[in-house]
Amino acid sequence: MANTNLAKAKEAKNDEFYTQYADIQKEINAYLDYNPDVFRDKTILLPCDDPEWSNFTKFFAQNFENFGLKKLISTSYAVESKKIKSWQPTLFETESPYYDADKSRTNGKIFVLERDVTGDNRIDINDLEWQYLKGDGDFRSKEVTKLRDEADIIITNPPFSLFREFVAWLMDSGKQFIIIGNMNAVSYKEVFPLIKNNCIWFGVSNGAKEYIKPEGGFMKMGNTCWYSNIDHGRRHQPLKLMTMAENLKHSKHKEIRGQKEYIHYENYDAIEVPYTDAIPSDYDGVMGVPISFIEKYCPEQFEIIGITDRGNKYGIKTKEFTLEETPLYCDLNRRGAIKVDGQLKSTFARLLIRKKQ
Repeated sequence: MANTNLAKAKEAKNDEFYTQYADIQKEINAYLDYNPDVFRDKTILLPCDDPEWSNFTKFFAQNFENFGLKKLISTSYAVESKKIKSWQPTLFETESPYYDADKSRTNGKIFVLERDVTGDNRIDINDLEWQYLKGDGDFRSKEVTKLRDEADIIITNPPFSLFREFVAWLMDSGKQFIIIGNMNAVSYKEVFPLIKNNCIWFGVSNGAKEYIKPEGGFMKMGNTCWYSNIDHGRRHQPLKLMTMAENLKHSKHKEIRGQKEYIHYENYDAIEVPYTDAIPSDYDGVMGVPISFIEKYCPEQFEIIGITDRGNKYGIKTKEFTLEETPLYCDLNRRGAIKVDGQLKSTFARLLIRKKQ
């Protein structure tokens, strides 16, 4: 059900879900544990955010001084650009001298925190200053892109349906970032090369999470994860693995235990490893592993050399099936093909990895 909700949200372009405060705190703390000064003297931009509802601005505003931030900027989409069934402006907006009933629906907002407005000798959420943006708050606008260029670090939960575009927008900036996305985005043609070349990696707190719905309540979504290019300690912890012989004898997985050997692909010079914990520690060749391996990926332990997909972009495919050979040639050419009980079968998408020498 969690994965189904995520797919439906993406297909319907129903992108308005808010991240829980505890989930943000857990992830951000991992970067602070690795480098306590990671945010010090930095300008942080939180695009696709809405401080009146979302927790990203609340979290960083409340920790402005603890983290030693230089400036916090957040932007929100205009109400008319969101798929919200019922909406009314908050008291925070309507009681402000800047309130404009028309702009409230058609314009995004910008919130800035950088000085002590209240005069209580501290900078926190009570010192947020805001105004309407000229446009609707779309991250692709010149207005928000200019804020991107001003920032040092970009952090947000971007729209699921625009994830590819958002990543391209980030990479074009050359800035550091921490964002939430679908785990399956690893296999996107726009994202995988960045994963392969260690330009992007997974954060720490990944997997199914409950997100806050604008109309109230929660929705559980599976396979959501954090993507970042900021280092953290988990990334450098090598996997503890058994040898190939130990796996074939003791693995908890029936597909491995008791077999004479690991299955070799029919169209890649690699072996099929259907579970991350079944990766043999002493195998020097190429292995096809689940996409979820990226959660445990340690760049000092393994290198990512490709992914099973159509074509042969990474030069590691050994065979293309034809209609004359099998009516399943399309599915088999999409992924790694293995023989099970004498029949050709297509696997799920696999990352192709090799042990670091």
